[in-house]
Amino acid sequence: MNFGKVAVLLGGKSAEREVSLKSGGMVLAALRKKGVDAHPFDPKEKDLLELVKERFQRVFIALHGGFGEDGTVQGVLEWLGIPYTGSGVLASALAMDKVRTKRLWAAEGLPTAPFEVLGKGTNHKAVAKKLGVPLFVKPASEGSSVGMTKVKKAGDLEEAYALAVNYDPVVIAEKFINGAELTVAILGERVLPIIRIETPREFYDYEAKYIANDTRYLIPCGVSEKKEKELQAICLKAFRSLGCRGWGRVDLMLDKRGRPYLLEVNTSPGMTDHSLVPMAARAVGISYEDLCVQVLERAHVR
Repeated sequence: MNFGKVAVLLGGKSAEREVSLKSGGMVLAALRKKGVDAHPFDPKEKDLLELVKERFQRVFIALHGGFGEDGTVQGVLEWLGIPYTGSGVLASALAMDKVRTKRLWAAEGLPTAPFEVLGKGTNHKAVAKKLGVPLFVKPASEGSSVGMTKVKKAGDLEEAYALAVNYDPVVIAEKFINGAELTVAILGERVLPIIRIETPREFYDYEAKYIANDTRYLIPCGVSEKKEKELQAICLKAFRSLGCRGWGRVDLMLDKRGRPYLLEVNTSPGMTDHSLVPMAARAVGISYEDLCVQVLERAHVR
C-alpha cells in the first residue's frame, strides 16, 4: 500500500459541499488509520496546481456535485498527470447529466423512467398530463436530491421548476415509479449486494439521506436471488455503458410488478456514516477502512 502522498479532495463549491466535507473527513481518517500518508485538500480554498507543488502522487476524490463529480476536476488531474479515483472525464460528465444519461440508456435498450426536459416556455399542464402525477422535478446535474420536488398536482409543477432551476438551467420532470427504491454499489468489477431503502418521508430526500435516523436500509433487499442477479447485471451494464470505472453506485426503482427503472449513476458516492456504498461493502465483509483503500488502489490517469 505504498501510495505515496495522497490528497483527499473534499468540500469544493457545489451545493453538496457540506456532505463532501463529511465524506472526505471520514475517508481521510480511514486512510490514515491504514497507514496511508493522506492529507485534506479543499479545491475551494486551494488552487489545484498546489497538488503538483506539494508533490501529491495520488488523489482520492470525495467531492460531490458540480466541479468535482462532473468531469471538471478529473480533466485537471488528467492534465496534471496525477492518478485519481473513480471514473474518467467523459463518464463523469455523462453520469452527472441526467438527461444525457437517460438518453444513452434508452439507446442501449436499458429501462429508465419516462421524462421531459422543462424550460421557460414549457407547457407544464401538458407535461403533467403526459407523465401523470405525482411526478418528480429535479435539476439535471445535481445530486443528494438537492432542488428536487415530488409534485402531487399539476398546478404545483411551475413552483417545483422554479426551485430546481436555481441549481441548474436544465430541469427534468420524471415519471413517478411507485415501488421499491434500490441502490447497487459497484467496486471494480464486483457488484455488491443490493440495498432497499425505506423512508417514512415523501421520498428519499436530503434529510432522509444524511440526517434522519428513521430511514431503513435492508440487506438482503427482499427480492429472490435470481431477481437480484438480474438487477445487478442491469446496473453493471448501465454503469459500463457510460464508460464508468473504479467504483460507483447505480440507483433504480422497481414498479409494483417488479420491473426496474434506472434513475442515475453516482461516480463519487457519499462516504458518510449514512452512506450506501460502505453499507453494501460491510455486508460482504469489507470494512470502511478497507473499502477506502480498495477505491484508492484503483486510482488511474489516462
